[in-house]
Amino acid sequence: MKLPYSHTLKAIAELINCKFIGDPDFLITGINEIHQVEEGDLVFVDNEKYYNKALNSAATTILIDKEVDCPEGKALIISENPFKDFNTLTEHFSPVELWSNKNQEIDASAMIFPNVTLGNNVKIGKNSIIYSGVVIYSNTTIGDNVIIHANTVIGGDAFYFQTKDEKHTKMHSCGSVEIENEVEIGASCSIDKGVSGVTRIGEGTKIDAQVHIGHDTVVGKNCRFAAQVGISGCVTIEDNVTLWGQVGVPANLTLKKNSTALGQAGILKDMEEGKSYLGSPAKEAREEFKEMALIRKLPEILGLK
Repeated sequence: MKLPYSHTLKAIAELINCKFIGDPDFLITGINEIHQVEEGDLVFVDNEKYYNKALNSAATTILIDKEVDCPEGKALIISENPFKDFNTLTEHFSPVELWSNKNQEIDASAMIFPNVTLGNNVKIGKNSIIYSGVVIYSNTTIGDNVIIHANTVIGGDAFYFQTKDEKHTKMHSCGSVEIENEVEIGASCSIDKGVSGVTRIGEGTKIDAQVHIGHDTVVGKNCRFAAQVGISGCVTIEDNVTLWGQVGVPANLTLKKNSTALGQAGILKDMEEGKSYLGSPAKEAREEFKEMALIRKLPEILGLK
């Protein structure tokens, strides 16, 4: 999430009543979760296991729960509860607002059916078709020649919680969704907005009914996802990837271009370029078919047939 204008380190620290380390006039231009940080961003970390990742990321201000050596060219904000204070900042700069058709840009050639609900800051491009029952949350951009079928939801909150003392605390979602040109999305799908970044569906991608795509996932061009595919947050899917029915993909994986997951595959590691996968946990399809053939021969091998 980019801030509407740059804020100083001192001003941001004062908003959450925290001590800071660095030049008081050091500038902060955005607030982002670790997966999509850029130079000028503030990021939070509250687990020593991830200190190095945050401190060495592109982010230049780190909201952290312990005073540590500050990397050159960066700044620290010391917080007793970085998760809570990160939420405080995102809620301050991107509060939940009633939808009032504010800042909508809908091309005159777009076809919007009855009972479509649009949030604020929604853009819809040329010749796009949005069928009845679709809900498009605020901060969503839809390109040209996009088709979205009935009852799909674009831009719902990220499924992102901090679990502590058996309580789940929600992270405030303030990101966005971008649907590029020539995309088709089937009925009753859900595509979550980024936590603070962008969930993106690449040009020419085709999505069947009842598919879920989690926060901050980036889908490449000309992909195909069949019905009931479930994709977690922060997944990178390169161009021309095919996921057949009921494939499941957990967070933080990369599916390389031209790879394929066959029906009901459970993907637990990155998919390599140009390869096909089958099974749960998924293996390269050729190996899985060999194992299946050998299993069928087991009764004969063991003298049971």
